[in-house]
Amino acid sequence: MNHLFDKVAADRRADEARAAEIYPYFHRIGSRQDAVVVMEGRRRIMLGSNNYLGLSSCPEVMEAAVKAIEKYGTGCSGSRFLNGNLDLHVELERELADFAGKEDALVFSTGFQTNLGVVSTLVGRGDYVICDVEDHASIYCAAQMSFGKMLRYRHNDMEMLERRLASVPDDAGCLVVVDGVFSTLGDFADLPSICRLARKYGAAVMVDDAHGLGVVGKGGRGTSSHFGLDEDVDVIMGTFSKSLASLGGFVAGRREVVDYLRHSSPPFVFSAALTPACAATALAALRHLKAHPELPERLRGVSDSARRAFAERGIPLLGAAKDGTTPILPVPTGGTMETCVAAKRMFDGGVFVNPFVPPGVPEGHALIRTSFMATHTPDLVEAAADVIAEALGC
Repeated sequence: MNHLFDKVAADRRADEARAAEIYPYFHRIGSRQDAVVVMEGRRRIMLGSNNYLGLSSCPEVMEAAVKAIEKYGTGCSGSRFLNGNLDLHVELERELADFAGKEDALVFSTGFQTNLGVVSTLVGRGDYVICDVEDHASIYCAAQMSFGKMLRYRHNDMEMLERRLASVPDDAGCLVVVDGVFSTLGDFADLPSICRLARKYGAAVMVDDAHGLGVVGKGGRGTSSHFGLDEDVDVIMGTFSKSLASLGGFVAGRREVVDYLRHSSPPFVFSAALTPACAATALAALRHLKAHPELPERLRGVSDSARRAFAERGIPLLGAAKDGTTPILPVPTGGTMETCVAAKRMFDGGVFVNPFVPPGVPEGHALIRTSFMATHTPDLVEAAADVIAEALGC
């Protein structure tokens, strides 16, 4: 008998949550992704988006997408490697490389695909990839897809990272891959120590800056810039689906490294090219960010206001988020049931948040992730904090 689908029948979590009317996922949005959205027929304050700069509803960014469709059509109908290479892609790559302070850049069709394509191609048989346990799932999938050996270390535990690096054979290649800003907890990687240890042991460093680009660093240039380590980080990965208001991802680094990926990365070579609208949107958002370097500071101001509002109401925050600098504010909630119930109360109160429950987090360590945008007004921050405090019984 084929037991392939036994696991499907045994997993009743979603059905049980639906039956209890606390299922927190796949809510339907009927408006633009903005500080306030219309979700299932009602106005809700959006605290579950990564649209950190609010550029997905910026008129000039939206106009760029419309013009790209009018000029190029809706899709490229093939891979960049063959027929899908637009002058728009090349222009975007050139400006991304300049923004990241690297020699070259390569655009992928999604951020997840970017990590898959970079890590699995650079880490070959006999090589090692070392990851923080809190790294994004795409990094772990990429490590598993490579022919190298994956080692992990406890979150920001530099002593354990050094032990991992010391265990790598002298004749093996080694890549340390880390989130610049961790998406769940909103804290930074200890990038200065990571770069120092990598130099000591001859390893390369790759930073996934999905949640750092547009958020931290000089003019939003990311985590490497935030720490003044632009020259020390070998490979920078970023996404368009957050601060750049689009869909897609990119990698930036030395010209020869990027060109190797351009010709050797299966997820790049064998995937359809980024659509014209997505490429044009990302380019317009990047240019808007460069023209308005004050946007990350505005976001920082909103985030600081949210921290104060949470503190005034007794809403707890996890770890570094209490006095951090990123717009990600995780609220500990404990058990799965309690978390889903709290998220439902917030949703009913007009605030949308992201509940993180097992297996995404360890059992007993569920949390509600709130994230803020540069376009959240003081009134919206205060109103959201009131709803969250009431839902948690603070």
